Amino acid sequence: MRNVNHTFLVDGGRWLLKGMWLEANQEPIPVTGRILVSYGQDDWFSMAAKITFPDQVKPELVLQSRGKLELDEQVFTYVLQHSLFGRLEGEGWITPHAIVQQFILLGDANRCTGFEHYWQLDANHYTLLSGIHNSHKLKHLLEATLERV
Repeated sequence: MRNVNHTFLVDGGRWLLKGMWLEANQEPIPVTGRILVSYGQDDWFSMAAKITFPDQVKPELVLQSRGKLELDEQVFTYVLQHSLFGRLEGEGWITPHAIVQQFILLGDANRCTGFEHYWQLDANHYTLLSGIHNSHKLKHLLEATLERV
C-alpha cells in the first residue's frame, strides 16, 4: 500500500536540511544538516543524519537509524541511535502525502518520547517537524525543509 510517489525514506538518496531548532522561551537557532538514506537487501533501510548549529552553540546532532520498510506495507518499525538521547525505538506510517514517525527512548524512567512528520511538497522537497517531549511537556522542536541533492 506504500505510496510510490514518496522519494524521502522510501528511496535511497542524499538530502540537505535547513531549519530552526526551538526550545521553550528561547530564541530559535538556525541549523543545517545532511541526511543519507540507503537500502540493503530485503527492504532494510539505513538513515544517517548530521545536524549542525552555527558557531557551535550546541553540539552537533548525529542520528543513525535502521528499519524495514516492505514494499506492500504502509507501517514500519525502526531503531534509532541519537547522540543527544541514546537508543530509541519507533514506528512509522507512510501516508499519501506524509511520512509520520513516533519513537520512545528505551530505558528512560521519564518516559521521553518523540515524533517526526515529513510532509512532501514535491519529489525533491519535504518539510520536517520533529519534537521530543518528556511526559506531557515539549523539550524541543526542529522545523526544517529537506531538499534532495
